[in-house]
Amino acid sequence: METTRCPEFTTVEGRAKAIKMLEGAGIDGLVLLGGDGTFHGGTLLASECDVSIIGVPTTIDNDVCTGTDYTVGFDTAVNTGIEAIDRIRDTAMSHERLFFVEVMGHHTGFIALESGIAGGAEEMIIPEITTSNDVLWSRLQTSFDNGKKSAIVVVAEGDQPGHTFAIAQEAKDKLKIESRVVYSGPCPRGGSPTARDRVMANNLGSAAIQALMDGKKGCMVGEVKREIVYTELADTWGKKKELYPRLWN
Repeated sequence: METTRCPEFTTVEGRAKAIKMLEGAGIDGLVLLGGDGTFHGGTLLASECDVSIIGVPTTIDNDVCTGTDYTVGFDTAVNTGIEAIDRIRDTAMSHERLFFVEVMGHHTGFIALESGIAGGAEEMIIPEITTSNDVLWSRLQTSFDNGKKSAIVVVAEGDQPGHTFAIAQEAKDKLKIESRVVYSGPCPRGGSPTARDRVMANNLGSAAIQALMDGKKGCMVGEVKREIVYTELADTWGKKKELYPRLWN
């Protein structure tokens, strides 16, 4: 059940229909899989019915603000980004070009940050860190002046998917070097999940069922420092999750 992308669900009347369907089907426990938007809708639903609602953080963006270190799907998305970077680097080096690799992440830069670090990207453009294009061009130019023949810049799509094409054109004009864009699009959202995501999904799924059996309601099950924790659904959305400072440094 999608809890927020259905306009009708944003109204009391719409949620009343959902509650009636749950009651009619004899459902007294509901596990929500999603992120910020899903848990927002789940919080409203939990306050209006007697159904026990448990959330499981499953979003590639890793933007659930509290209650879990990582979300199911994030590791797979990062590894998809790394694979793209690794494959592009061969072409970048052989053709001596500047490549921009755009990855998903909604309004956050978690995927870009971790895939960029792991993939050895020369630069990253992410929404949480303000870096002017002129500074970026200056750093890249210095790198080229020192003998480097190619570079990869990882770009978080932010709220403007495809905006990397404009950035790449500016880079070409400023640096006088051939530039190309690789747009991963929704590819990180599908395919075979990593072992880490599979284990985490099993761990959190089992904990969600145990929560229902223990009579818990209106909370999200998460993993903090490899331990299972429960957080009120109302505390899991509406705030922006900060990047991990140590990784950015």
